[in-house]
Amino acid sequence: MDISVVIPLYNEEESLPELFAWIQRVMDKNGFSYEVIFVNDGSTDRSWQVIEELAAKHEEAKGIKFRRNYGKSPALFCGFEKAQGDVVITMDADLQDSPDEIPELYRMIKKDGYDLVSGYKKKRYDPLSKTLPTKLFNATARAVSGIKNLHDFNCGLKAYRKDVIKNIEVYGEMHRYIPYLAKNAGFGKIGEKVVHHQARKYGVTKFGLNRFVNGYLDLISLWFLSKFGVKPMHIFGFLGSLMFIFGFLAVVGVGVHKLYAMYSGQPYILVTDSPYFYLALTTMILGTQLFLAGFLGEMIARNSTERNKYQVEKELF
Repeated sequence: MDISVVIPLYNEEESLPELFAWIQRVMDKNGFSYEVIFVNDGSTDRSWQVIEELAAKHEEAKGIKFRRNYGKSPALFCGFEKAQGDVVITMDADLQDSPDEIPELYRMIKKDGYDLVSGYKKKRYDPLSKTLPTKLFNATARAVSGIKNLHDFNCGLKAYRKDVIKNIEVYGEMHRYIPYLAKNAGFGKIGEKVVHHQARKYGVTKFGLNRFVNGYLDLISLWFLSKFGVKPMHIFGFLGSLMFIFGFLAVVGVGVHKLYAMYSGQPYILVTDSPYFYLALTTMILGTQLFLAGFLGEMIARNSTERNKYQVEKELF
């Protein structure tokens, strides 16, 4: 099969027939063999009934129904598990992503050799309250991930080589960082294509401003896990040792200062009356706790079933 189109959705009953018909026209025109996997993320409208009707009429239409709303990342994860196409396309169900982009995305994967191609909605039809935070968010994501050529990490329209989606795990709300996940898994050829962005035709957006806060927290988590996920002692042990040594030297300094004052006849106070003593002691305690956190993290990582899971592309033996 040439293409699998994975479409996560929540309460998009009006747009589904039009979207499927549009995809169907594009696929038939280009002679692609394909499947369209709708992942119904706990919709409360008639979305699932519409998917059932489409599946009854067209063998290419398939569906997954969640019992409740889990989020976009779980929907993509389940869709990726079922996808059989050599190239997997993801798009939103609200008709803001154009299926006319599919042939070129497919060509960039198959002919140009990209592992992943992300859409870039250069001209958007969103309000300023959404576009400005988006620009700041993407600038931060580029800096942290090191993927400098992507301008729109959160664009729902993306194309993947099948190997990519079968070797990454999308969880929580990490759908925003699939290019980063792919890079960490060893798929480094990541491209971008300027795509057409259309104004929403039906319904309202399902995402609020809280997604930007959650997005930054997820980015920090992903960066930390990619750097220190299998070697937590390198960060916690280092910081703990540094704090303990600094606190110990400070305590020694307080003691030496008292001894010097005593033997030189200068006025002095008890070590325990000095606020610097307690600051130094607190630093030593915090350093010890950080070191122990790193040690416990190492023990957990050593016993993890994922500790020796590596991305092997080919073998000759």
